Amino acid sequence: MTKMTRKTWLLASLTLAVSASARPATGQERSLYWGDTHVHTSYSSDAYGMGTVNADPETAYRFARGLPVVYPGLGNRVRLDRPLDFLVVADHSPVGRGAPVEGDRNTREFQTAAWSVYVDAAERNNEPGTFTALIGWEWTSTPGGTNLHRVVFTPTDAETAKGFLPLSTRDSRRPEDLWSWLEETSDRLGIDFVAIPHNSNLSNGLMFDMVDSDGRPISAEYARTRMRWEPLVEVLQMKGTSETHPFLSPEDEFANFELFPFRLLGGRTVIDPGAFVRTALLRGLQFEEGVGVNPYKLGIQGATDSHTSLSDGNEDLFAGRSPGQAGPTGGLTPAPPVNGRVREDAGVGWNSAAQGITGAWSTANTREAVTAAFKRKEVYATSGPRIQLRMFGGFQFEAEDADARDIAAVGYGGGVPMGGDLAQAPNDAPVSLLIHAVKDPAGANLDRAQVIKGWLDDDGETHERVYDVAWAGQRTA
Repeated sequence: MTKMTRKTWLLASLTLAVSASARPATGQERSLYWGDTHVHTSYSSDAYGMGTVNADPETAYRFARGLPVVYPGLGNRVRLDRPLDFLVVADHSPVGRGAPVEGDRNTREFQTAAWSVYVDAAERNNEPGTFTALIGWEWTSTPGGTNLHRVVFTPTDAETAKGFLPLSTRDSRRPEDLWSWLEETSDRLGIDFVAIPHNSNLSNGLMFDMVDSDGRPISAEYARTRMRWEPLVEVLQMKGTSETHPFLSPEDEFANFELFPFRLLGGRTVIDPGAFVRTALLRGLQFEEGVGVNPYKLGIQGATDSHTSLSDGNEDLFAGRSPGQAGPTGGLTPAPPVNGRVREDAGVGWNSAAQGITGAWSTANTREAVTAAFKRKEVYATSGPRIQLRMFGGFQFEAEDADARDIAAVGYGGGVPMGGDLAQAPNDAPVSLLIHAVKDPAGANLDRAQVIKGWLDDDGETHERVYDVAWAGQRTA
């Protein structure tokens, strides 16, 4: 059975008691586009050190567009079986390890020149309507070995992008400083950004904490600022899933899917509610009740975090997170022994997962339209299979709506799509969900569709429940 036949990793942020103005205009055509927002090349120091010395951003774009490239390290010819529609090459800031620029990598002059080369590669490969190359980078904060990383991208063009040098953790390790930089740069250049936290599972509870970086209780201002720049979270990638954990969701029989329990610098992670997305969504309800704003009303997306420059989430062809972790025929091998002992966490390669990918419902395959889909959170994640999924929330959907010839017309006309906000229920009417899921034509059949409900009771306690809403064939269990 192919991976991810059991669910599509959708945790759509449909929330109540929000202004009806959030409802989108009806009748707007939206198509499904597939992409990866998190690929590293030889311009990232760690990827370069892992053996990606001959795979630059141009290699990443060629592979994503379905063109043949040479796999770093092994030297064999590889090609993506189905091209992507969009890509963010998100090398660590500061970029430059493998960039064709002379000079001291630690100087601003070198970084500016390397950033220009990097941006130009995205511009050359951006073909509106055919392939979207979004300009971005990774802000890599790792306090004490925990993961507070963010992938950042912008829909702007190359000329404007050269008007800034990406913020790095040499400047600050505090997420609040990243948001301040995004606001200042946005105001100065008139551009927008999206910042996406990833691998909260490796954060030891810091990613979705109850306090800010200074240990102060989260305020309404903090919540508003965070949601402006970070409307989504990367819920799964090669270093495991960040949705939930069996300790946190003991009633969910699938809560152990693709877990990765090791910290970036060695040792095991701490299982903490602040490290996982499902519990973050529940915490957000508590914050909204307490300070009036929800800092964790998150959309869901997925990516690879590949360090080979290749967006490779295909389970059957997966050749590792880095060239140094691939065997002589492309298979994965454990990291070499250290003092006679194999470290199971070393290299994060042989025990990595071949995942994930983002499906985006967008009005066009352009930088502006794809970014807008991310901003309104009309995106979802799978671990690789291209399952077509639509979900709408409303108060008047009927059972026969699920058989409509045009699900989109019914959904947009009578509700809001994934990521949207529902207005206050009329006369306390219950929420109804309209869900449409279609198997990947090249993948396995769907087993079931599930909905995970989270809520806050009158005493301020959070709860979750998993509902099986549809089964394969005539099954009922």
